[in-house]
Amino acid sequence: MENPARTAEHLARLDQRREALRARLGGVLAPAPRFVWEIGCGHGHFLTAYALAHPAVSCIGIDIVRERIERAERKRERARLPNLHFLLAEAGMFLEVLPVNARPTDIFVLFPDPWPKQRHHKHRILQADFLARVAQRAGQGTRLYFRTDHAPYFQAVREVLQVHPNWRMVEENWPFEELTVFQARAPAYQSLIAVSK
Repeated sequence: MENPARTAEHLARLDQRREALRARLGGVLAPAPRFVWEIGCGHGHFLTAYALAHPAVSCIGIDIVRERIERAERKRERARLPNLHFLLAEAGMFLEVLPVNARPTDIFVLFPDPWPKQRHHKHRILQADFLARVAQRAGQGTRLYFRTDHAPYFQAVREVLQVHPNWRMVEENWPFEELTVFQARAPAYQSLIAVSK
């Protein structure tokens, strides 16, 4: 049975998160509305190295776990990288509050939770509807870089992208290598690249 008071509190908390994220993004993206986006940045190893190697590029990493973002922020502060930002945010809400003129040029999704059980597949980030929303906000030519050590998830994403009206898969070299914690643990992994139409 639904509890109206609890539902109202939950919706109010979501509105507060949206507004806080919107305000933070406005400050981060004001000087550079084009950015590289890492979804599920973890402790920030990859994006910190990327930002260091690309000082003229604005980089934003998001994760839904506060402790990960706090650790990533410490890396950013130690490296003194003004082009690097880490935000506590869910990917759908991030897209929702992204300023109209802001656009990701490259998106990295590296070793996301594969949610291996069939009943949990709905929690996987790379699904057709989410990819459609990303393409709509990104516009033409944005590259999506996906890497996983979970073969069934890789195959599922590949199948979605092969028929997706907003994306086409391409054969290109991986643009930047940095050994992440999950990559170091993986006995093997697969990668793919897609471009928004």
